[in-house]
Amino acid sequence: MAIKVSMISLGCSKNQVDAEHLLAALAQNGFTLCGDVSESDVVIINTCGFIQSAKEEAIENILEMAALKKEGTIKGIVVTGCLAERYRDEIVKEMDEVDVVLGIGSNDKICEAVEKAAAGSRMTAYGEKESLCLSGERVLTTLPFYAYLKIAEGCDNCCTYCAIPQIRGRFRSRPMEELVKEAEWLASQGVKELVVVAQDTTRYGEDLYSEYKLAELLKKLCRIDGLRWIRTLYCYPDKITEELIDVIAAEEKLVKYLDIPIQHCEEAVLRSMNRPMDRASLTALMKKLRSRIPGLTLRTTVMVGFPGETEEQFAALSEFIEEIRFDRLGCFAFSAEEGTVAADMDGQIDEDVKKRREEVIMTQQSIIMEQLNREKIGERLLCVVEGFDRYGECYFGRTEADAPDVDGKVFFTSEDSLKMGDFVKVRVNEVMDYDLVGECVSYHR
Repeated sequence: MAIKVSMISLGCSKNQVDAEHLLAALAQNGFTLCGDVSESDVVIINTCGFIQSAKEEAIENILEMAALKKEGTIKGIVVTGCLAERYRDEIVKEMDEVDVVLGIGSNDKICEAVEKAAAGSRMTAYGEKESLCLSGERVLTTLPFYAYLKIAEGCDNCCTYCAIPQIRGRFRSRPMEELVKEAEWLASQGVKELVVVAQDTTRYGEDLYSEYKLAELLKKLCRIDGLRWIRTLYCYPDKITEELIDVIAAEEKLVKYLDIPIQHCEEAVLRSMNRPMDRASLTALMKKLRSRIPGLTLRTTVMVGFPGETEEQFAALSEFIEEIRFDRLGCFAFSAEEGTVAADMDGQIDEDVKKRREEVIMTQQSIIMEQLNREKIGERLLCVVEGFDRYGECYFGRTEADAPDVDGKVFFTSEDSLKMGDFVKVRVNEVMDYDLVGECVSYHR
């Protein structure tokens, strides 16, 4: 009888793509994939280990599966992903319930790992990070109409607060022809929205072609039949080229949406982070993007409580956010990650202070978001249908201004039956926190 396997994948979209490769390898080798852990012989936990909260979530999931193993519901546990790569020794020593620990460079051993776990045998494997396979078959785990396209792995930016280079290795782009072929396959599977991801998408091509090639790649992706929306995440501000701006503005399939994590605006803080730009250059960039790309949605991420951040520098960040009025913004309190430069810096800030600053920024952004959303009342927005809320008795979906699992939703009624992946026009009637509420007025199937 085939071994039944289920997957819990945590963390970012890039990690999710890794999980999809693992699932495909298992399916191709005769394992039975299960959606319910309680029906499985072996559970794979594909972990995130980026910041403290992610590590805690991963450990909680491991402990939950350990309890199921103890009571006999499942036979074995395999831990993969970033936490397994970063804390391999600790997991082996402190979590006896875990049968197998695979570093990211040993994902090709997943079938052997599952067999070992099912038999109650222990195994560890840690290959070179750069040997992580970036291509091959995938079992899609997103909603059927969208998928992620990971165009590169690793990172060379070496921000002082970030452990990703230690975990994932150097930045390495995938060949353009390979990416186009994968995108064509995704389109053949019914994918209508392609979300382009990497640790730094704007660096794409530098290592393979000695120049940034994101703009050229996007143009090629736009020629693929079946794709309707193409979205790009994780763009570094100093690598946004004139060509990239022109391509986003000109190509109809490229949604007018840019995710540009800036982290801060004050030059002294950015220098300590080993991040580019300053307030003046960031302000100029945002103004240029909005003028050159009509209807652009700007998303960013900022960090508060970085070592040495003064109240004046925090106030300047708040003023900058008010000035730019980002359409979407996430804020994180600094997490001192072991092995990073910032973890050992002088001027570490009290956790209560970091939490207060985070709350101030998110409250500020919620006010901005409500104001921006109210301006949309009466507009007719193109939305993709994600599902039906039986409690609210309405459909829900996203506009091109909303990335999957990151931004807000649109809740709307419809006189006709709709299916997941349909494109419809929704008239906005009211605002509900970060979300919009309206009614379907036309269909674009």
